[in-house]
Amino acid sequence: MYTTVPAVTERLGLAPLLTTALMVAVALTAGGGSFLGLAAIRRAGPVATTRGAMLAAAAALVLIGWAPGQAAVICAYALFGLAVGALDVGVNTRAAEIERAYGRSVFGSFYTAWSVGGVLAALLTAGAARLEWPVAGDLTLQAGIVLLLVSCMHTHALPAPVPPSDAVAQPSLGRRLWVRLIPFGLVLLVVYVVESTVSAWSAVYLRQTLTASLAVAPLAYAAYQAGTVIGRAAADRLVQKLGAVAVVRTAALLAAGALAALAAAPSWPFAVLAAGAVGLGASVLAPLCLASAARLNPTASEAVLARLNLFNYVGVVTGGALSGLLGSTGHFRLAYALPATLVVLVPAAARHFTRPSNSARMESIPQTL
Repeated sequence: MYTTVPAVTERLGLAPLLTTALMVAVALTAGGGSFLGLAAIRRAGPVATTRGAMLAAAAALVLIGWAPGQAAVICAYALFGLAVGALDVGVNTRAAEIERAYGRSVFGSFYTAWSVGGVLAALLTAGAARLEWPVAGDLTLQAGIVLLLVSCMHTHALPAPVPPSDAVAQPSLGRRLWVRLIPFGLVLLVVYVVESTVSAWSAVYLRQTLTASLAVAPLAYAAYQAGTVIGRAAADRLVQKLGAVAVVRTAALLAAGALAALAAAPSWPFAVLAAGAVGLGASVLAPLCLASAARLNPTASEAVLARLNLFNYVGVVTGGALSGLLGSTGHFRLAYALPATLVVLVPAAARHFTRPSNSARMESIPQTL
């Protein structure tokens, strides 16, 4: 969806400030969608919730592409935000269940699949622009791919039974747990400031500041997502070998340096490479953050993750709004330099990250989602 923002903006003639407001609205509605997803998980489970959220996302993509005017596209983006929020908590809860059952890091693998989807969407958008397809056709095709994925989803049994939903319907999280969540929440906030700045605005940055064509503009997002695929594919093994603390500290420093390079990019090819490096470093932080937080209260992981997601969306709102405002005034470079200073602070919270216990059952991981 984010890679098509320039095309949607040009088709409907949206003002820069309205485009910024739409990206902020997506983040705000995603926060509400996270709690809708939590309620759905308690009634139907994480897999069914994920399936329903994906159906809603597919509908939103079609509505965005074919929206006849500003009011319609605003409603469509709001629906997309609700779907993304529910999808986040559904996938994260399922990942926490699997990690708890097998006793080893798996969050990175789940997020790798997410990033592969981002790469494919960006390349699809670039190809559609090269072929001069209308944005409606591009988004309709993306929606069709989402529906295909929904049809392939299945529920697989875990080696250890998951507690029934009524056992965690009213989890007692306690004030002390919330204090322990703060470091993870702050890291997640910083990560999604970076995520929203690169995801929502890299295509616009290349288009407006570096004068790239519509076919080239999505490539920075594609490179960013390609970097996240590589980083997340290696994350679980690196955690087992080096420990979460070392991985978090190294990744944060890499992301900070890459953001500074992106801010100073003299041309779009340099910016594309820098965006890939940002993805490589920043990609491991969110899954490791969510995995460590879920282990604070394993019997109520879905409630912990739903609340932790609020930091996610605060970061998205902050990053999206700030970069959008700076970009609309011609200061996109500053929009990438500022998050670099925030990421430098992440290593201070690294000591709170933990790796899963090896005492759980260790059979081979089944296919999920």
